[in-house]
Amino acid sequence: MRFAVDTGGTFTDLVIEDEGRLSVHKSSTVPADPIQGILNAFEVAAADRGCTRRELLERGTMLVHGTTRGLNAVLTKKVARTAFLTTEGHPDILLLREGGRRDIFNQRQPYPEPYVPRSLTFEIPERVGAQGEVVRELDEQAVADLAGRLRRERVEAVAVCLLWSIANPVHELRVGELLRELLPDVPVTLSHQLNPCVREYRRASATAIDASLKPLMTAYISGLQGRLRDAGFAGRVLMVTSAGGALDAEDVAASPIHSLNSGPAMAPVAGRFFADLDTTASMAIVADTGGTSYDVSVVRNGRIPWTRESWIGEPFRGHMTGFPSVDVRSVGAGGGSIAWVDAGGLLHVGPQSAGADPGPVCYGRGGTSPTMTDACLVLGYLDPGYFLGGRSALDLEAAREAIRTQIAEPLGLDVMEAAGAVYRLATERMVGAIEEISGQKGIDVAQAVLVGGGGAAGFNTVAIARRLGCREVIVPIMGPALSAAGALISDLSRGFETTFRTTTEAFDFAGVNAVLADLAVRARDFIAGPGAGAVETSVEFSVEARYPSQVWELEVQLGSEGSLDAEGLERLKKAFHEVHRDAFAVDDPGSPIEFESWHVRARCRITDPVLPEAGTGDGAHLERDIYLPGVGLVRAEVWRLESVPVGAELRGPAIVESATTTIVVDDGAVFTRRASGTIHVVPGTRAAAAPAADAAGGRGGK
Repeated sequence: MRFAVDTGGTFTDLVIEDEGRLSVHKSSTVPADPIQGILNAFEVAAADRGCTRRELLERGTMLVHGTTRGLNAVLTKKVARTAFLTTEGHPDILLLREGGRRDIFNQRQPYPEPYVPRSLTFEIPERVGAQGEVVRELDEQAVADLAGRLRRERVEAVAVCLLWSIANPVHELRVGELLRELLPDVPVTLSHQLNPCVREYRRASATAIDASLKPLMTAYISGLQGRLRDAGFAGRVLMVTSAGGALDAEDVAASPIHSLNSGPAMAPVAGRFFADLDTTASMAIVADTGGTSYDVSVVRNGRIPWTRESWIGEPFRGHMTGFPSVDVRSVGAGGGSIAWVDAGGLLHVGPQSAGADPGPVCYGRGGTSPTMTDACLVLGYLDPGYFLGGRSALDLEAAREAIRTQIAEPLGLDVMEAAGAVYRLATERMVGAIEEISGQKGIDVAQAVLVGGGGAAGFNTVAIARRLGCREVIVPIMGPALSAAGALISDLSRGFETTFRTTTEAFDFAGVNAVLADLAVRARDFIAGPGAGAVETSVEFSVEARYPSQVWELEVQLGSEGSLDAEGLERLKKAFHEVHRDAFAVDDPGSPIEFESWHVRARCRITDPVLPEAGTGDGAHLERDIYLPGVGLVRAEVWRLESVPVGAELRGPAIVESATTTIVVDDGAVFTRRASGTIHVVPGTRAAAAPAADAAGGRGGK
């Protein structure tokens, strides 16, 4: 039995694979104690299975976990007191950062603060040149003196990023040795080991973030393993990473930057799997709607995109991880996003969220601000007696009163119109997130399938697809816990990188092949170590390259071959021109190419993906009134997911409910339940649905 747990801002999702059967369970996240939220989710699953939590956990052999613990710590600045050590004369790396402004005409914005303040930034007397030559020897006595000062400053972690340590790490390694001797209780991160990329700010930022998270994440992971063990779990614990794979928990504790954005990175993994399973589309837009955020990514031709430009916080004003990670864009719009009217009478939805505590007004836990979930309850999309399968009743009257007093009256609308306005505005914010990423990547959304994931995905995924012009939508049976499902089917994987510059004009075959051979050894060691026992393994090489005078590189795949000859170089040149043309609609076949850094990623498939089981469906359904913005009150069929007949073409307006999500099928849309349990929807165009009063006489309840 295998478990996957994704701790979100509102709910903790648990997916269990048991002898070929998958099940989804949800429990409220406990912000003050996320591990307790995980244990609560197992309590829910055990109750559903008629056993004790200990009996359930004792059967487990593996647990894959995704968490926002590290991300939240960075955003709220609740990280370790960290010192930043760099080459003498260059203390402003974190201050000067990389250029860029989103609001270029706003002169009132203060300059962003560096991740580590100047008061904790220290200069090391040393210098290594760009070719790896030692320009100035390391002053070891200065490092020893600095260690004493760091202890007096009560520093809790140290980040070391020396100039050109990626070309020759001798000084950085020695600084690390001295610090570990003199400050044995203080964790140290060395930049060339963590993120050996060329750009100084990205390497420095990654190093500082990683070091600052080590005390927190080491304690969290140790606490997680200990409490799971005490509760009965004796299996292997893996943590999902921002690169879309998984690592042993101990490896993530050693390099906790891998855990940043790890939860959202799993949704594209699951989205790709279900898009391949249930559609023939070559491109998928994967949208994961949680309680706090709406996360969007694009999968093209089976490849999950990655980027080094991942920001924690606002782009150009936050902090760049500088680490290869799955390219996911987020906006603050989810089921728990708060709706509010400003002093000028304008309606807003988010980015503030009610979170898990107190949550939406309808939860009855003390929340007073209306949310997207409250609006959907008022509109009739949610059954107040069937939330979480009936484990939690929703307070419809409290939600209606909050919408009336805080939204409807200030805007001069009735309650239904106000709830509809909240719904439509949230939908537009989500549409904007997809338009941004699709526009930047030159994607025709009409050719893509929209994959709806997350507990709140079903509310408006069909409306979003219709607004964008997508031809089809799928909401997988595992969609309510898409990130957790992605964690369960993800590979154990790790990437390695080496900087080695050469050009097509004077290609250094010996140097490149030596680099590739070293990378291959590191990949094989990973497969033989953490990946031992995998059912399938693979090694993929790639290189970052550019035309001369270009600033940024593009990644080009090399395949599984760990060497290059003259024929291979010609294939590589052709592949780069094709990648450049695909990215920018232009290429320059006669131009030389510069190669910057060489990569390898080792992947170990731990088990074969298990397809969800779905019954044939008995066709039983009910009806109730729902309010569709732009249409009004209509009569809609209400289906339990397991009752929808497999293969039957059904028409909206309709509601498809399960214990973990609700799917709203607009009028004019056609939906089908696939054999995998996925709900497939063709949005179509809006039809003139019958008003509720007329429809009630025409259909009758069932």
